[in-house]
Amino acid sequence: MMTRPALPHDAGSLVLVRRGPEGPEVLLGRRAGKHRFLPNVYAFPGGRVDSSDKSEVPINPLNSNDLLLQPTAVAAIRETWEETGIPLGLLEAGRLRPDLSGLHYLCRAITPAESPIRFHARFFLRDVTGMPLKLGGSGELLDLAFRPLDTALRLPLADITEFVLGMVGGLAPDLAPQRVAFWRYRRGKPMIRWDNP
Repeated sequence: MMTRPALPHDAGSLVLVRRGPEGPEVLLGRRAGKHRFLPNVYAFPGGRVDSSDKSEVPINPLNSNDLLLQPTAVAAIRETWEETGIPLGLLEAGRLRPDLSGLHYLCRAITPAESPIRFHARFFLRDVTGMPLKLGGSGELLDLAFRPLDTALRLPLADITEFVLGMVGGLAPDLAPQRVAFWRYRRGKPMIRWDNP
């Protein structure tokens, strides 16, 4: 008897980019070996959408007509704050009100059907060049640092992370994507469709 694939959970990831002397640098951290999903690989900060993300009222909304994107953008900023200590928004009484205005929707991806843990992740890009950033966070991501793209591409990465890094390298200097990628798998092979943002 065939088992049904696990249902994918909505998730948001944040690709923080700054302009370095040799081109774009991206923030990545290594997931600990104890993680059930993608242990010991480098990843962007992010995670699953919580119920509170769906009702959160951001300081500034996402520049998109797609209402389904806002909770994943909120989750991406919340998780980034938890995992890296970077608050993209306003801290009020120990909680973060996210500011979505600087985010660009970059791509979405669905984990393969054969994976026991699945996500429908949306990736957002934020240019943080010139922002004073102090890395900290919960310790969920280890070896957290901004890295030039060529260095980042030599790290242990999931295929979608490698693909997103390639997208960042191909962006114009304003870092605004002209198209949004949809990455999914069919019969174990990645498939990509391009949509307008």
